Amino acid sequence: MDTLILSRMQFAANISFHILFPTITIALGWALLFFRVRFNMTGQEKWMEAYRFWVKVFALSFAMGVVSGITMSFQFGTNWPGFMETVGNIAGPLLAYEIMTAFFLEAVFLGIMLFGASRVPAWLHTTATFLVAFGTMMSAFWIIVLNSWMHTPQGFEMIDGVAHATDWSEIIFNPSMPYRFGHMVLASFLTCSFLIAGVSAFRWLIGGKTQGVRVALKTAIYAAALLIPVQILVGDMHGLNTKEYQPAKVAAMEGHWETGGNVPLLLFAIPDDEARTNHYEIGIPNLASFILTHEWDGEIKGLNDFVSEEGEILHPRVAPVFWSFRVMVGTGMAMLVISWAASAMMLRRKRGVEGLPKPMLYALVGMSFSGWLATLAGWYTTEIGRQPWLVQGVMTTKQAVADVPAPMVLSTFIAYMVVYLLLLSAYIYVIFYLARKMSRGEDIGTPVAPTPRQQPNAMPAE
Repeated sequence: MDTLILSRMQFAANISFHILFPTITIALGWALLFFRVRFNMTGQEKWMEAYRFWVKVFALSFAMGVVSGITMSFQFGTNWPGFMETVGNIAGPLLAYEIMTAFFLEAVFLGIMLFGASRVPAWLHTTATFLVAFGTMMSAFWIIVLNSWMHTPQGFEMIDGVAHATDWSEIIFNPSMPYRFGHMVLASFLTCSFLIAGVSAFRWLIGGKTQGVRVALKTAIYAAALLIPVQILVGDMHGLNTKEYQPAKVAAMEGHWETGGNVPLLLFAIPDDEARTNHYEIGIPNLASFILTHEWDGEIKGLNDFVSEEGEILHPRVAPVFWSFRVMVGTGMAMLVISWAASAMMLRRKRGVEGLPKPMLYALVGMSFSGWLATLAGWYTTEIGRQPWLVQGVMTTKQAVADVPAPMVLSTFIAYMVVYLLLLSAYIYVIFYLARKMSRGEDIGTPVAPTPRQQPNAMPAE
């Protein structure tokens, strides 16, 4: 393996580890705001109980995200200097906007959110929770803006091989940004919903049948059941946008080699890049055409259209994109089935959480980190599907890589992987450690809940 492949693997490892934590904090901040507002409105302690547990998970996830994000950003200079040399005039300001609009909010108000429940007025603590949640959303917005611009670049001109901005509104609101941002935010909310549902189900199974666990579990299941159909709709719109601007990626996702209509939706196949064909295909006739063109005989460009006259391949390797897309969709379908089935069980005779049998609770525990799987699979589909381009039509990945010895990249790649595996194992262990401790009534380092005096409009608890 040469420096290019190793550098791609190293950056993939870094971003794969980093993205796990923003996918939780982006939505978990808003879940905490919901718990806090419900407590303000009702005065029922169960909402603050849910807040106290999940704010610990937020703090842990936020810290992991910040540390891994800093490490990842260094690689722009160490592994990909050509990227900033070519498009730094656009990428640099967008990353600076993230710092000014997101990091400042989070840095100022995070301490109040984590430690101020019993030290500041209720309205201030609620406001701090809102501003931290808003900051995480703004951070996601600017990162998605930059990433979307790399896929569908607009509003710039090239002068002496360097990109210069000509219209920042076109750069920010580039053609794919709304779909990518919506798809990513919904992915975060689904990831958070299944994490809350899975850990709450675990607490319920080990005897932590408190009102706080009950409301967290119900809220998460209902949220997932409502959001997954919306995600499917947004995903469909995102796919249509990708077909228009990145047809090679769509062809790889479908494993489609020859341009034509009546394209089947392949459920299974083994793509062969060398022979430029698929083996052992199992598909549903015409369904890919219908999904991507909304016509049963709609035409889809094939991968063989993306080969230059000199024989240079201008599409990604097919198998990784083909299979990661199917992992994402398959995980999404599992989320749909589980969330709808659990919701139906709770709604049946209005039994609530007591209506969930043990097999369903175990299934929810097993799905705790399903959002991570779907998010990573979707991210791999998007990023590998862009190859060989780093910025679509502007510069290739090969043009941006640093000229460093391959063994050096390999050694740092191995070091990153060892550290990340240890940190990820510790992260998951700590979450379930907290769940066990707090289910036994051992509150760990949590400030006392606000007193009724701080809640003048509170209603009596049930």
